[in-house]
Amino acid sequence: MRTISTLDELRSARLSLDGTVGLVPTMGFLHEGHLSLIRRAKEECDHVIVSIFVNPTQFGPNEDLAKYPRDIDRDLKLIEPLGTDLVWMPTAEIMYPQGYQTWVEVEAMTKPLEGAMRPGHFRGVTTVVAKLFNGVQPNKAYFGQKDAQQAAVIRQMVRDLNFPIEVVVCPIVREADGLAMSSRNVYLDPEGRKAATVLFRSLSAAKEMYEAGERNAEKLRGRMKEVLAGEPLADVQYVSCADYDTLEELDVVKGKTLLSMAVFVGKTRLIDNFVLE
Repeated sequence: MRTISTLDELRSARLSLDGTVGLVPTMGFLHEGHLSLIRRAKEECDHVIVSIFVNPTQFGPNEDLAKYPRDIDRDLKLIEPLGTDLVWMPTAEIMYPQGYQTWVEVEAMTKPLEGAMRPGHFRGVTTVVAKLFNGVQPNKAYFGQKDAQQAAVIRQMVRDLNFPIEVVVCPIVREADGLAMSSRNVYLDPEGRKAATVLFRSLSAAKEMYEAGERNAEKLRGRMKEVLAGEPLADVQYVSCADYDTLEELDVVKGKTLLSMAVFVGKTRLIDNFVLE
């Protein structure tokens, strides 16, 4: 497993890889969710490249860029046994050189949900992912379902810009009590960690209604809000029942549907979702 940082090193290394290449983009502080993406890429591709880059342009002015958890040594120890060919760890100066002024922006589907709560977030995400794609030139790129809107936005960007890349979205990996794995879970104190399971419980309650035949989207949203309201530490930002591909809010559930939410538990912002097929 090679570790590199510069674009010249990346391009040279990429030329030496014959066959299909899978890219797993990460911001580091890896957990089992990230490792599941790497394993999937290893199964499906001849070579795997993992990128580690805490992207400053997707953080708002009052968000947690400075304190976002980082531990490169730990990350590399977790990646090495998985058969990864290359770990690319560019610096902010490499990705955004002095005078940088070019952005990639997906319009309509970045406005609701996370986009409404975090203005400018997706402009940073799509720009950095486009740059990762341009540098690595992968055949497939692997993303987690936990960031459902991000995955949808990247799928749209790939279609719109004609990237010859298959976007593979992999299932959420959860703790035993249902909490979706996230690098930000480390911020939770013991009381908050216990309270955080309310996201999974509220999604499960709505899914039970759906499986019992309920197709009124507002009733599904209402059920999620009802469960969340029972947790004193939960401060709800949004609850959604939307079309899986367009992210438009639904009146009636038809076809593939995304139940999603963003909730503060104490000072920690958590997101989670279920897909209704």
